[in-house]
Amino acid sequence: VGELSFFSSLSELFRSPAPPDPAVQAALERILQWVDPMVRAAPRLEKHLTDAVAHALAYCQNVIGQLPGPLAINRQSVSLDPLIHALFATPADIGEMLGRSEAVRDFLGRSESWAENEFYALLAARRRQKTQFGMAQQGEVIRNDVPQKVLYFSDHILIEPHCDLQVTRERLCWQALESLMRTFNNHVEQLRQDRETLRADISVENAILHPWQEHSKLHYHPAPEDQYARHLGQLDQSLRENGALLTPENLVAQLADFLRQPESALNTSQMKLYIDRLGVIHEPDQAGADVQEISFAEFVSRDRRQHLTTLVRISREEARQAVEMEQSRRARRILI
Repeated sequence: VGELSFFSSLSELFRSPAPPDPAVQAALERILQWVDPMVRAAPRLEKHLTDAVAHALAYCQNVIGQLPGPLAINRQSVSLDPLIHALFATPADIGEMLGRSEAVRDFLGRSESWAENEFYALLAARRRQKTQFGMAQQGEVIRNDVPQKVLYFSDHILIEPHCDLQVTRERLCWQALESLMRTFNNHVEQLRQDRETLRADISVENAILHPWQEHSKLHYHPAPEDQYARHLGQLDQSLRENGALLTPENLVAQLADFLRQPESALNTSQMKLYIDRLGVIHEPDQAGADVQEISFAEFVSRDRRQHLTTLVRISREEARQAVEMEQSRRARRILI
């Protein structure tokens, strides 16, 4: 029995590891394309990164999977859906967004856009508020100088249009993963900038310290020289620590830690507001016929800006007409 146990253990030791999940392998390959070249210089990247990449990929899939929608974006929905009405003040605003969208224009130029009469995309827009004075009832008195907060949205953008909703979700997942890598690359670039700043500071301190050293040969001035020498030593230590962080092995370790905590750079939050048809924000207890609840997800990206995000469904014919109208307007402006 002992002999069999020994050979079983030996067999387990030399057994080939299970092949990674194809999706994780594909994500790892993309990450190695996106990541800073210094990271790729580290040995045994797959061993160090596979588990972390699997975690980050699952996180991105979950974030994209929880996106609301798809909401129908058309002229009728502006009057029927309070959230669509909050996003677009008038039906004409939808046409302007579609006409200006490069993603929509490029999509309509490809043969895949003819697969269905509708297509899907991610709609993102910045949530904004402004304060104005308006009419409101306070007790039995109606006043016209009451400060009000008005909700509106700007910077609308459509991302990854496609006739197949699943394809749109998959492409959005890759975009989320790429956004994580841009955040990490910014971190690496900041380390490099810190290194250059430390080197410049050391040069300055040396330039100050050298005259004191020459002067002390004739006159004893220990205090200033000791002060600059201590500061120079601290800068040297910081430079060594910074240099250690920038070695390929340490960068890989930092990348693995970052991918295990993707929520620090990419997350969503749920918002709920109560607004009337003019976009004025009200308290929850004021909900009624004139004040309706809207719920939406906000996406917090690497630049910390917040965007409303929802999947939308768009008529290909309406999008085509909007693009043609925008192209016609541009042609008229050029002629004028």
